[in-house]
Amino acid sequence: MFIVEGVKSVEEFLRSDYSVHHIYHTAQAAAKLPKIPQNIKSVEIDESALKRISALKTPQGVLAVVGIPRYEPLTPAMLQQGFHLVLDDIQDPGNLGTIIRTADWFGLERVICSVGSVDAYNPKTVQASMGSLARIQVYYTDLAELVAHSPVPVFGAVLDGSSIYHTDFGQHGLVVLGNEGNGIGPAVLPHITRHVTIPRAGHAESLNVAVSAALFCSELARKKDGT
Repeated sequence: MFIVEGVKSVEEFLRSDYSVHHIYHTAQAAAKLPKIPQNIKSVEIDESALKRISALKTPQGVLAVVGIPRYEPLTPAMLQQGFHLVLDDIQDPGNLGTIIRTADWFGLERVICSVGSVDAYNPKTVQASMGSLARIQVYYTDLAELVAHSPVPVFGAVLDGSSIYHTDFGQHGLVVLGNEGNGIGPAVLPHITRHVTIPRAGHAESLNVAVSAALFCSELARKKDGT
């Protein structure tokens, strides 16, 4: 199980295929919620009780307890369905949540994480995803094994690759983004087939990984549209 907080996020999960088990809400928040199915236990509680169970400093009136889904295993056919963001040991829950939200915005179906990455169901990750986790499948797997046997091109975000703006991404592929401090790890890096860089015009040492993910997704979408 994991928790989801906030009217908008809880509403997204109620509309999804996720199994919502319990909803705890204040009287004030109840008026903002959609109709709750009878099979979901809904309990009205006061602000002090909500504050005790909330993961937020300022609770947002409603908290849902949701079941973690079980997805079918990744297959080569699934990897050939467009592009996938692949995250190598991402540690910050806010970064992962933002990447999930970005993937949802650009129409991706899955995000693939290394087993050492932060938990997608961490309350901070769920909060940062702003409900997009309800639509994005998040997988955890051995990335070295995955990219070594990938049936599609493997693009790696690095500092010394070819420009993202001059890269032909084709129709499908894996886009690997590395750890916030160390980049793509040594177990995964040898299996990258195309090294790609977001050109730097200023003097910043690096880009935030969630920002990099957004720029890659934007460029993939632009080239898919032929612009």
